[in-house]
Amino acid sequence: MAPPLDDMGTPVHLPRPPRRLVSLVPSLTEAIAHSRPGLLVGATDWCTHPGGLDVTRVRGTKNPDRKAVAGLRPDLVIANKEENRELDVARLRAAGVPVWVTVIETLPQALTSLRRMFTEALGGPAPDWLDAARTLWAGPLPDVAATVAVPIWRDPWMVVGRSTFTGDLLRRAGLANAFASHPDRYPHMALERIDRPDVDLVLLPDEPYAFSVHDGPEVFHRAPTRLVSGRLITWYGPSLLQAHAVLRELAGTR
Repeated sequence: MAPPLDDMGTPVHLPRPPRRLVSLVPSLTEAIAHSRPGLLVGATDWCTHPGGLDVTRVRGTKNPDRKAVAGLRPDLVIANKEENRELDVARLRAAGVPVWVTVIETLPQALTSLRRMFTEALGGPAPDWLDAARTLWAGPLPDVAATVAVPIWRDPWMVVGRSTFTGDLLRRAGLANAFASHPDRYPHMALERIDRPDVDLVLLPDEPYAFSVHDGPEVFHRAPTRLVSGRLITWYGPSLLQAHAVLRELAGTR
């Protein structure tokens, strides 16, 4: 039987369903820990959900400790094209460690990729929450209720631009990304181009930059701001259930 292909089309040879996993993607760490407890033996320092996850930490998504990863003797490492470096994936594979790479830029991609990860890579059933998320987010796009901007960093300011999971998720909740047509996916942006009258709301997430009540809202004078969990607008996993309610409430479409 031919080996399964990851989202990049790369064959991943798995002689048996994996029993030891290392995840380099916070969203996927939560999804796996929530659905297949006991499989994870390693995760990044940024893998904050579920709380109390007791696994070996292998540094960050962009600078994983490859020696530590290999030392955990994983049957499989889970990675993502955007979150992890191609160099790290290549060197792990060269060291004999199988790596499954996901590609997720839209909500439909996320739902399909997660199902394939659970059924083809992990060799088990898709979790119930995944079917619930698919049902919850199904249907035609709602009318645009508001235009939002989503900074992800300050000094220099950066925002969510085109072709991102966050932008697609927001649009499916009735929120249009003010910078969806920008040629860059995460462009640098002058503050005055974010804080402008035609932006109905600026969403300030707590990751990757930790915006807070005292760090972010104080500089906006034209556009109203709202602090939001970064997990609800950037993660793909069980958080999609909560994200639907929160984002629809923001859009006033629930």
